[in-house]
Amino acid sequence: MAEDKQDNANNQAGGQDAAASKDVQLHNIYVKDFSFESPQAPQIFTQQVTPEFSMNMGNRAAQVAESLYEVTLNIEVEARHEDKAVFLIELQQSGLFQLDGFTGEEKEAVLGAFCPAQLYPYAREVITTMVTNGGFPAPRLQPVNFDLLRHRQKEQQQAAAQESGGQA
Repeated sequence: MAEDKQDNANNQAGGQDAAASKDVQLHNIYVKDFSFESPQAPQIFTQQVTPEFSMNMGNRAAQVAESLYEVTLNIEVEARHEDKAVFLIELQQSGLFQLDGFTGEEKEAVLGAFCPAQLYPYAREVITTMVTNGGFPAPRLQPVNFDLLRHRQKEQQQAAAQESGGQA
């Protein structure tokens, strides 16, 4: 019984050591690419419009050095009124992250969900600022659950792999 308690304490300490050796450091956040278009200006400002917003988002990660990764959040926002584009935004919000002590699957989760979640508030600020500087009311961009998005993307990839494997 005492041995079980000692083994359990050792296992917990080992687990804490493994967790303590995992580290994510943010080195830099930057706008990699940005585009804002208002194809109906200046005529759009002479009308009363209530634009409908749509947003598409994705992300990617690329290793740039040992344990250093660039994560890029790609966001497209479109505002339409009566089937005409009011404004279009394309943003690549990027960050350099150093990851230490993660296994392959853990690293994939950090790069695919945690890092984009760190970038998203900066992207929202860039988009909101540009929309208001473009003469339009600020959009209300909702929070995003990047863990859920990552999970759905993995499910879609698995389904596509099964479908292509079944047709071979």
